[in-house]
Amino acid sequence: MREFTVPPLVPVATSGGLADVVFDHARDNPDHVALGRKDESGTWRDVTSAEFRDEVVAVAKGLLADGVRFGDRVGIMCRTRYEWTIVDFALWTIGAQSVPMYPTSSAEQVLWMLYDSEATACLVEHEDHAMTIGSVIDRLPELKQMWQLDAGAMDHLRTAGAHIGDDVVERHRRAVTPDECATVIYTSGTTGRPKGCVLTHGGFLYETQTMVERYERVFHSKPGDQASTLLFLPLSHVFGRMVEVAAVIGGVKLGHQPEMRASALLPDLVAFRPSFILAVPYIFEKVYGAARRKAERDGKTGPFDKAVDVAVRYAEALEHKAFGTGPGPSAALRLQHQFFDKAVYGKIRTAMGGRVRHAMSGGSGMDRRLGLFFAGAGVTVYEGYGLTETSAAATANPPERTRYGTVGIPIPGMTVHIAHDGEVWLKGPNVFTGYLGDKKNTDATLHDGWLATGDLGSLDDDGYLTITGRKKEILVTSGGKSVSPNALEERVRAHPLVGQCIVVGNDRPYVAALVTLDQDSVEHWLSVQGKPALGPTALVRDADLETEIRRAVVAANTAVSQAESIRTFRILAHPFSEEHGLLTPSLKLKRKAIEAAYTAEVEALYR
Repeated sequence: MREFTVPPLVPVATSGGLADVVFDHARDNPDHVALGRKDESGTWRDVTSAEFRDEVVAVAKGLLADGVRFGDRVGIMCRTRYEWTIVDFALWTIGAQSVPMYPTSSAEQVLWMLYDSEATACLVEHEDHAMTIGSVIDRLPELKQMWQLDAGAMDHLRTAGAHIGDDVVERHRRAVTPDECATVIYTSGTTGRPKGCVLTHGGFLYETQTMVERYERVFHSKPGDQASTLLFLPLSHVFGRMVEVAAVIGGVKLGHQPEMRASALLPDLVAFRPSFILAVPYIFEKVYGAARRKAERDGKTGPFDKAVDVAVRYAEALEHKAFGTGPGPSAALRLQHQFFDKAVYGKIRTAMGGRVRHAMSGGSGMDRRLGLFFAGAGVTVYEGYGLTETSAAATANPPERTRYGTVGIPIPGMTVHIAHDGEVWLKGPNVFTGYLGDKKNTDATLHDGWLATGDLGSLDDDGYLTITGRKKEILVTSGGKSVSPNALEERVRAHPLVGQCIVVGNDRPYVAALVTLDQDSVEHWLSVQGKPALGPTALVRDADLETEIRRAVVAANTAVSQAESIRTFRILAHPFSEEHGLLTPSLKLKRKAIEAAYTAEVEALYR
C-alpha cells in the first residue's frame, strides 16, 4: 500500500485559540479537578478549573504589565513544572507566543533560539539558566525582560498585574484566531542548526482535540473514574506540549514531574496514581529491566521469564483475534495468565501507580516483544509516530486494533503517503505552516501541503505504518549494500546490559557497532556474577561481559541479511551524553559527532 487516509473526527477550528478551553471549563464546571500540584511538603493538592483559570488570568495580567504584547515571543527554559503550564496558557490568553528551550541547552543553543525567534522576554527556572542567558545577553538586542521561577517570578507577575482589569485580558483573548502562531518549537538539530517550527493555535487545537476524541476511553483505568496523567516528558518537546494541552482540553487531571530518573519518578507515580501515562520507550525499558533485576535478586529468574513468555503469547493471541486471524488465548493460556497476573503482572502495575491500564509511547521505536509483554501484563501501550512539524502525533495505534511493532494508522484527518524512494509524506490540518524565517528549508520540506518527513517507512495492507529508518542515516558499504541502522541498533539495545548502540559502516567493507552500557543493569549483573565492582576501563575488557554483548549482536543479526549484519563491535567505557554534544536534548544520537569523537575506535573496527 502506498497511501492511507483516516476521515476526520473533529472540525478544523474557525475561531478562538488554545486558551479558550480554560475559561470554558471554569464557567461550565468550576469545581472540576483540573490539575494536581505538589506542595512544599511533597503532598499532592488538587487545583480546580476555576482556580486554574484565576491563576492563568493573574499571570496574563502580569505579563501585560511587564511589557509582553500580542504577537510577542517569550522563551521558556525550564523543566516540566506546574508553573510552565500556567505561563503557557497565560501567554496564549494574551496572544503571545511561547518558545520552549530544553533546560540543558548550551549558551550557543539558547542564543540561536532567542535570537532567531526575536524573543522579547524569557522565563527561566533557576540561577544556572539565568547565567546561561546572561552570558549571551549582549547579543540579544530584542530581549528586554527575564523572570526566574526560583526567585519569585510567579509572585512578581501576580503583583505586577493586579491593577489591570479582567476586561483587558478578555479583549486580548478574543482577538486570538486559529491561524495565529501559538508556539515556535525548535527541532533537536540532529543534522544541523535547529529550525523553528511555527505551530498555530488551529493546528495544535486540531491535534489535541483529535487525540482526546479518539483516545478518551483509554484515559481511564476503569469506566467512570477520574482520568489523570503524570507528565514527566519534557515540555520543551512537542510530545510533552501535546500532552499538556490535550489534558486541559480533555478534562484530565494533570500532574507534573520534572525528573525522568526512576528514583524520582516511581515514588510520584505511586503517590499521584495516574490512570494512564505517556512516555518514550526508554521508560518502559527501565520498568521492565527493574522488574527483571528484582526477580534475579530474589532467585526467581525462571518464573519471571516464564511470566514474560506467557504475557507475550497472551497479547499476541488477542492481537490475532482483533485482526480476525485467530481465536484468541486458549483456556490453558488464560489460566497461566491468571496465575502470573497475581504473581508478577500486578506488581509491575503497582510500580506504575496501580491504576495504569493504558499508555502511549512515542519519540522512538519500541521493540514489538516489549509492547506485547506490557499488553499481556495489563498495560496496553499504543505506539505512535510524529514530528514537531506535525504538532506531535501523526499516526497511532487504535485502541481496538493495536498492531505491536508498528506506529499505527494515521490519526483522524491525516493521510500517510509512501513516496517512490520510501520516504514518509504526511498531510493534515495539524501540519505546521513552515520554519520561522527559513523559506529555503520550508520549501524543501512542504510540497502543496505534504510534509516530506525524511523518515523511511512502509504501509501494510491495513494501513499500519512501520518506520524503517532516516533517509540521511542510510549507510552504504563499500560493496554497495544499503543498510538502515535504526532497526539493528534497537535490537542490540533490547539487551538489558546495553545502554546505547550506534551502527557504522558508511563507505566501509562491512557493518560494525559501538556499544555503551546501562550502568544500573551492569552493577546488578556484576553482583549476580559474583564479580567485584570494576572501573570503566577494566569493565569493557571483561570477557564475560563481552560474551553477553556478543549475544545481543548475534540476536540482532538474525533479523537481517549477512551483508547487513554487524560483523564486529566495540564496548565503550562511557555513555554518549548531551553534555559532550553526542545526543540531542530529546536523546537522539548525533551520528556525525559520535563518529568524530570516536574516530580511533571506529578505525580500530576495520583493522
